[in-house]
Amino acid sequence: MRLVIARCSVDYAGRLTAHLPSAPRLILIKADGSVSIHADDRAYKPLNWMSPPCTLKEGADGEAGIWTVINKAGEKLIITMEEILHDSSHELGVDPGLIKDGVEAHLQELLADRIETLGEGYTLIRREYPTAIGPVDILCRDSDGATVAVEIKRRGEIDGVEQLTRYLELLNRDPHLAPVRGVFAAQEIKPQARVLATDRGIGCVVLDYNAMRGIEDDKLRLF
Repeated sequence: MRLVIARCSVDYAGRLTAHLPSAPRLILIKADGSVSIHADDRAYKPLNWMSPPCTLKEGADGEAGIWTVINKAGEKLIITMEEILHDSSHELGVDPGLIKDGVEAHLQELLADRIETLGEGYTLIRREYPTAIGPVDILCRDSDGATVAVEIKRRGEIDGVEQLTRYLELLNRDPHLAPVRGVFAAQEIKPQARVLATDRGIGCVVLDYNAMRGIEDDKLRLF
């Protein structure tokens, strides 16, 4: 991972345009190719970012210049450097991945055991299917024999969709699995996450934890 702290302005040019005026910011360049721009607030959320695969072209060494990040769709993140305050690189190695809480881990176990919840004719390939950036929760096949990667969350938010997107990009490089489509499954899926998933061709499934455990919901339902 490369960490750059710089006074810079940032412009995004793609399906829409956005501008960040000049200010000191943190630029994260990760080994997976992603580039994200951060301020000293907003917790983990970047001000702007470019998901992999993308390419970074830098200005001249030691000079204020323009860095251009371009993704496969031709969208650009243009970073105008005024002053670089810090620039360091660190080898983090392979991350062991997130240890899920009890409910999330149990959801994965239940869904693997009841894979037909995703649709008739679905069959399980395996849980925790390994990739270079961490394990996919569930890998399975649909009724047509196509490969499906499932990411499971207790609460589905945008970062979960981004995580599944990265898995799909890797899995689709494997000719034995491709084409691989994604399913984002959670007890609750935030509207913004659903919009992003839909835009990327990822299906969304809301999981009823109690029903999957075989516990009847005591609320009245209209069918």
